[in-house]
Amino acid sequence: MTTGAEADGELQRATQAGLTAALAVDCQRDLQEWAAAYPALFPSRPFDARLFSSVALANAFGVPGETSERLRVATRASLWVFAADWVVDYTAKTYDEVEAVVRECMAVVRPRPPGEIADPVQNGTSTVVLELARCLADIQTDLAAVASCDSHWGMWRDQVRRYLAAVAQEWEWKAAHARREQDGVTPELTFERYLANADNFGSSLVNIAHWIFTCEPAALRHLEDLWKVSEQVQRVLRLLNDLASYERDLTWGDLNALMLGVDRAAVTARIAVLVDECHEMLRPLRVTCPAEAVYLERQIGYSTGFYGTTDYWGSL
Repeated sequence: MTTGAEADGELQRATQAGLTAALAVDCQRDLQEWAAAYPALFPSRPFDARLFSSVALANAFGVPGETSERLRVATRASLWVFAADWVVDYTAKTYDEVEAVVRECMAVVRPRPPGEIADPVQNGTSTVVLELARCLADIQTDLAAVASCDSHWGMWRDQVRRYLAAVAQEWEWKAAHARREQDGVTPELTFERYLANADNFGSSLVNIAHWIFTCEPAALRHLEDLWKVSEQVQRVLRLLNDLASYERDLTWGDLNALMLGVDRAAVTARIAVLVDECHEMLRPLRVTCPAEAVYLERQIGYSTGFYGTTDYWGSL
């Protein structure tokens, strides 16, 4: 028999779920309107309604008490990461094309007036790469509007650099892996090296952008410590994603931890160790910046549930 207190608890949980769902809907609308300005970058396959909805939901459940306006940078940065991943992993056929992505996007984060991006360094830069750079510039314009941006610009720029270096590294590994499949060439890639390159997952880039855009000064004083934990959480999410996307990665010719001499049991065990380490690293931050600590914990919990069933991408 359900007591009055239990019924009230269920009502409160359902109300909170409804509020979070409403937040996700608002975020999704913003993402779709934003993406419509970049048609070359966000083709309907694989950027279908499912992907937009999944990105919006993940961010809304990560910070359920926020508004869509304050989540705008996080949701757009998340979608930008998917776009960058698509451009590098699935449209770039040569390393020169990958280098163009790195060059144009790093040009965006050089100090200059907000929203202004550099002209292409080389003639012939593709439309999709230029749109990717302009998307990044849009995000950066929002960041530049907050007072904390100047103090933490170096951290933002460094995380963009790390992300781009990591996706370029994975492209090289994937090319080597393909040569191994074709010619018997063995790439110099191990599970540990792959995991150390987890900046290509992009969640730390999203987190840094979100914190610069929304954090109060007291929390920003601990941004370096939050960044360190974010890097560890990112490794957890990288592996959760790999467990969920192995079959798709085989079909799409992508890399995955399960292709590198480890099985599901080993990856699951490593995730458990990493999660324990994250909880320990978060212990002091629960006192100094509790909202940001909860944000990282919710990323782990949400992704554990989400990747246990599905992943983000639509079909090709």
